Amino acid sequence: MNALGTSMSWSKLEQLANETGNDRIADYFKADPDRFDKMSLRVGELFLDYSKNKISPHVMDALQEMAKHSPLQRRREQMFSGEAINVTEERPVLHIALRNLGDKPIVVNGRDVMPDVRVSLEKLESFTEQVRSGQWLGYTGKRIRDVVNIGIGGSDLGPSMVCRALLDYQHPDLSVHFISNVDGRHLKKVLKRLDPETTLFVVSTKTFSTQETLLNANSAKRWFQEQTRSTTADMGRHFVAVSTNIEAATEFGIREDSIFEFWDWVGGRYSLWSSIGLPIALSIGYDAFIELLDGAFTMDQHFLNAPLEANMPVLLALVGIWNINFLGAETQAIIPYDQALHQLPAFLQQLDMESNGKSVDIDGNQVSHATGPIVWGQTGSNGQHAFFQLLHQGTRFVPIDFIASLKADDETKDHHFALLTNMLAQANAFMNGDTQDNQFASCPGNRPSNVLLLDELSPRNLGSLIALYEHKVFVQGSIWNINSFDQWGVQLGKRLANAISRDIDGKRNEFDPSTQGLMAIVNQHLAASTASASSATNAGLVAEESGAQ
Repeated sequence: MNALGTSMSWSKLEQLANETGNDRIADYFKADPDRFDKMSLRVGELFLDYSKNKISPHVMDALQEMAKHSPLQRRREQMFSGEAINVTEERPVLHIALRNLGDKPIVVNGRDVMPDVRVSLEKLESFTEQVRSGQWLGYTGKRIRDVVNIGIGGSDLGPSMVCRALLDYQHPDLSVHFISNVDGRHLKKVLKRLDPETTLFVVSTKTFSTQETLLNANSAKRWFQEQTRSTTADMGRHFVAVSTNIEAATEFGIREDSIFEFWDWVGGRYSLWSSIGLPIALSIGYDAFIELLDGAFTMDQHFLNAPLEANMPVLLALVGIWNINFLGAETQAIIPYDQALHQLPAFLQQLDMESNGKSVDIDGNQVSHATGPIVWGQTGSNGQHAFFQLLHQGTRFVPIDFIASLKADDETKDHHFALLTNMLAQANAFMNGDTQDNQFASCPGNRPSNVLLLDELSPRNLGSLIALYEHKVFVQGSIWNINSFDQWGVQLGKRLANAISRDIDGKRNEFDPSTQGLMAIVNQHLAASTASASSATNAGLVAEESGAQ
């Protein structure tokens, strides 16, 4: 049995949850006019207001006490020191090394990893400048106009989200596309718009064995060769890889000097700071990519050095733990009031749910409390006209993170003003509600939210924002005593998919009756499709021979 649920600090918080059950957030402001100042803080150009949560001063004190008695501070030191805190895979967790722009060494097994990190950045810089300046040419001598990243999960979501968010920084003559879904329609939709002579493919796969990525990569390779009738040598101008498996990448046909390496201590969902960020650097430029890293480094230093009571990731995490474990929240909504951040909810969904979606602690014990929430969301103000009805008047308890940038373009200032005022109105409405004589129109309020404001949506501030949520997830995992850095549940589906592929004809009968029945339907359909294609091919050959005669 996990010991957290029986600790004194946990029991104290359970008691406070009962005692404050009928409290209203609005009354906390009436009792303390300085609540906003006390429950908000700034780190660089990020500002967090967490005052609109159902958290009394006594609750916050108890949450801080729990954090101090948890493994958090020890694990934080271990992570920044290069110790193997990913205990189930016996690896350190060093995405923080990738953006370590200071001069402090980070040692793993007696060896400083920072020289290797800097070499990888130098290679990234050189290649990025060649492509963006037009020095790197396709096999016919034309400059690259389109970059296609082929990856999935962390090799797709992070780079895609950042490139979309920083579209204003994109090179004017370079478009970046992302292929992740194994559904062939996704691949075809992207490829149909491209010229193979001016397209560069980035195959991003840590092990160069991910089924979906390799299927898409091989299809892209086949498309390129069919379109260009190219040789393997020609392909070298149009395919590069980001991988730890150099041998497999070269066997695919990628030149060894076009393979961008990273390390097994970089988790997929934490990898955009590494060479996996190559599409980002190609899109926004190497200098802006370094600014992204610098923003994350700023948040890293704050997280490492700020006291817990004034530590933005810790505070955001503790608010989440209170809502999840003591107020019963099962989900967490992410609502960016910025269209450029439309992929942020999906990125944070993977970051949080793949990290803390665990039911066993790091000692192998079944946990006795809730862990990671279901993370979801959409941009505002679209969400207001979609699911906010349930959040205002439904029976579900859903905490919300509102996120917005303050700086607007001169041409769209009126739009931006409307966007920000809508966000502020929603945060106010969720807290205060609206009591009316008409019961159908009444909104109960007392719904919690955080508001995160960026001075502007820049590479540096986006880097800080992402690192904030990374550390928030780590804090919660540390307090829950789970390993936030493995994902064994992801591997199960992959293994079964391979097994079903090998046994699609059902001869081994190793699956349950439902799966076998569905496999039979799929197999029959595939057989019929193959026969139909074969008949069409034969008919074409007969017609061709008749015409020749």
